[in-house]
Amino acid sequence: MSEFCIEERAETKSKIIFQHVKLDLSPLERETIDGVRYYTILNEKTSKKLVSITSVTSHFNRQIFVDWRRKVGNAKADAITKAATTRGTNLHSLVENYITNLELPEVADPAPTLFETIKPALHRISTIYGVETALYSEVLGVAGTCDTIAEFDGELSIIDYKTSAKPKPREWIENYFVQACAYSCMLYERTGLEAKKLVIIMACENGELVVYEERDIKKYIKLLIEYIKKFTNDMLDQYS
Repeated sequence: MSEFCIEERAETKSKIIFQHVKLDLSPLERETIDGVRYYTILNEKTSKKLVSITSVTSHFNRQIFVDWRRKVGNAKADAITKAATTRGTNLHSLVENYITNLELPEVADPAPTLFETIKPALHRISTIYGVETALYSEVLGVAGTCDTIAEFDGELSIIDYKTSAKPKPREWIENYFVQACAYSCMLYERTGLEAKKLVIIMACENGELVVYEERDIKKYIKLLIEYIKKFTNDMLDQYS
């Protein structure tokens, strides 16, 4: 199990100071090849290249986006995708700075409003083990960057932040839980720490905040393996 050190948590009248636990994890180098993201393990034992779990989940659901793009048209799809990506990146920047006790950057709307929406959920976080943490699993053959590893309502959790125009039905976010499950497996393999639940925090432009929680992590492991197998088989077919 990795060594870690604890920084004390405190509170001031103006803001919460979050407590952090520093994990000793191997660094990863990220690159994109033919539209697929990969991570390379950088340590004295290996330099293995592993596919990003984000690329795996995107590949599994690609037909949904192909159909949507065909329905709305390329120009509109490009505009919606760009706006959603910018919105999500800006919110992540605000959240990351806030929970690492840094000053908030200036970002474009609607991210500041979404940040105020998401704040109540952030205040349910206590001890933080990692923010934007690079993880990998040699067993699964995948790697990725986890938004947050922290105690949520007092339980060690894998936490992912999402934005949306409005709340999504739980059955539409299977891929979010599959990705979070992958991070849970990576964390356990790398450190021995076992997440108790997966948490998806969604800030919506209509002002709603939704927190989706899943305790039965094992049920997503089978789905995760299916996602990985499909990606691997399709890549083999493509280059064979």
